[in-house]
Amino acid sequence: MEADDNIPATFASPACFMHEVDPRYTGLPGPLDRQAWTDVDRWRRSERERLIAARLAVPAEMRARQSEAIAAGIVAEIGDVRGRIVSAYWPFRGEPDLRPLLAEIAKRGGRTALPVVVEKGRPLEFHLWQAGDPLSRGVWNIPIPAERNRVLPDIVLSPVVGYDAACYRLGYGGGFFDRTLAAMPARPRVIGLGYSAARLQTIYPQLHDIPMDLIVTETGTVRPAPQAEVSTVRALT
Repeated sequence: MEADDNIPATFASPACFMHEVDPRYTGLPGPLDRQAWTDVDRWRRSERERLIAARLAVPAEMRARQSEAIAAGIVAEIGDVRGRIVSAYWPFRGEPDLRPLLAEIAKRGGRTALPVVVEKGRPLEFHLWQAGDPLSRGVWNIPIPAERNRVLPDIVLSPVVGYDAACYRLGYGGGFFDRTLAAMPARPRVIGLGYSAARLQTIYPQLHDIPMDLIVTETGTVRPAPQAEVSTVRALT
């Protein structure tokens, strides 16, 4: 995991600069109030940078232990995986490393997949992959399955940069994840995962933000709290 963190130009990166413009340019619903979106977007960029820097400052050995605890929490949540497809991701910039979990899911009779960026402005695709299968470089040098076998996962594990009590996810800002969920014919179970230190009071969700079903951290599971809902058009004050 440490080796991955030390090669920032090799693996996944913020997918594009679409997060610096109106979400409508990425094919997502636009904000009801442009000034509110400008304020929220500026705040999100600042928080994103802060949270990524904070997790990279954590020793790799500690992140590895946290990743193991997060993986154990995910196993407890998803239960029997036989006959089901679980999609995860390739770890980047201090994200929890779930590659051992993917191998365990395969041993338990499940199938595993990785997300594939097709191009800017389009939903992600999911392609089957398990440990030992060849990888190739996709868009922005993200490792993707070398053999394309597109599937619709039953469970999607998504890393979060930050999250709130309503299980809204702060990501890298490209809009790919929300766009993907909105386009899927049937919504999978969506589990966000990250470190407990990344919890925020709110991410100020907008119309294009889609909450996770739950968030798993190294200290436990966060389930949506109805009282944590906030206005989708609230501007920062």
